[in-house]
Amino acid sequence: MLETFGAQDATDLAALVARREVSPQELLDASVAASAALNPKLNAVVLPQIEVAEHHIAGGLPRGPFTGVPFLLKDLGCEAVEFPSHNGSRLLADTRYDRDSAIYARIRATGVVTWGRTTSPEGGVGAATESAVYGGPTRNPWNLDHTSGGSSGGAGAAVAAGIVPFAHGSDGGGSVRIPASSCGLFGFKPTRARLPDGPYAGEGWAGMAIDGFLTHSVRDTARMLDACAGPDLGAPYHAPPLARSHADAISRPPRRLRVMLVNTTFTGTAIHPEVREAVLAAARLLESLGHEVTPGLPAADVPMMMRAWTDIVGVGTALGIVKALKGRPLTPDLVEGVGRGAVAHAETLHPTRYLEAVGQIHAFGRQMAAVFDPETGPGFDIILSATLAEPPAKVGRFAHGTEDYVGYRTGPGGIFDYSPFCAVFNASGQPAASVPLGMTKGGLPVGIHLAARFGADEELIALCAEVEKAAPWSGRKPKLRAK
Repeated sequence: MLETFGAQDATDLAALVARREVSPQELLDASVAASAALNPKLNAVVLPQIEVAEHHIAGGLPRGPFTGVPFLLKDLGCEAVEFPSHNGSRLLADTRYDRDSAIYARIRATGVVTWGRTTSPEGGVGAATESAVYGGPTRNPWNLDHTSGGSSGGAGAAVAAGIVPFAHGSDGGGSVRIPASSCGLFGFKPTRARLPDGPYAGEGWAGMAIDGFLTHSVRDTARMLDACAGPDLGAPYHAPPLARSHADAISRPPRRLRVMLVNTTFTGTAIHPEVREAVLAAARLLESLGHEVTPGLPAADVPMMMRAWTDIVGVGTALGIVKALKGRPLTPDLVEGVGRGAVAHAETLHPTRYLEAVGQIHAFGRQMAAVFDPETGPGFDIILSATLAEPPAKVGRFAHGTEDYVGYRTGPGGIFDYSPFCAVFNASGQPAASVPLGMTKGGLPVGIHLAARFGADEELIALCAEVEKAAPWSGRKPKLRAK
């Protein structure tokens, strides 16, 4: 829909609305029409509430940075009274809420016109979006044989295809950055607790999960983060205050930075050659901008972190499923294989394992913090790597049929082999971003991953904006795209 109105991103569309060159209703109509044309192939948009959106337009939209711009919520979390949710699961189909979450209230205050939700895998567990409650997989608009990623896979597909200019997502192990990489978009995971979790949750996955956005531009993400950042009432902890806003940070380049280049996994394993070449090209770009790039590996116990992450998420998944079952048997018609496997795995763990795993995650965070500290470590400012170790996977590879939850995550060819970078920074709590710089010879996007020290969101997003200016990606469009 951006091309229809001569816009590059949501910020452009908001400017058109502000100048009264287009109305919110016209943008909503274009977004809904794009969904009608493309969603049958993508299976990305669900639970449309068009009458709700029209009611909000008629009643007068809040004046914010994105007044009148169409928007979609991920079908997992972001609880909203007017937007029921399946949460990616037949067990939780048609869930309704009695009050809005803090993150949705802040999103709504930006003036966006929310009109539906986007698909997610059951429990948000996985690097693909193929939930049974939606009747089939969500596909990548660049190539329908490939996944759009997960767990914000519907958001990634909807934005890349031009159904909406940007969308809500969330990220507990890469769930914003993986779809961003897979769909050629920008995805940013803020520092832990930069955005609110309440009131439905105190924290997500022991603090590893956080909300976010799938966007075409760094400036759209910056403005949404500024509008939504800050703890909600009663939050158990919050992120360090920013020295300046995200929007102000991207108005000028960052200082010249010390960058650790990782062209393997963080444990030294080789990655796909085309992905590796994209990482090296990004390193050359940063060097051309005056940054100091040095090869290296973070001195941190990544295998320990992956085991702890798997146990924490397994316990969290099991808790959610058991509560929702309300005494009913755990059967395949209600819960998919990976979810049933998570319940089974959680039951094998000693009662003290959860707290032990949380302690290991915290210890890992200190190890990663040392990488950025000149007194206790090498003192890098940025870690540069791939977002994924491979190009976007084929549909079906990460389907939820298996009950081997641990193998699904940590086994050969599993999620952590495919996505060995993202969850590292969910565990450490540090800000990280996927920037759409690479493309395979076959025409699939390759995301480049940039991460910074805890709390340095403004420096990281300023670097992302500098990279975007030096190597613009707005001209690249997928095969399946709204006109």
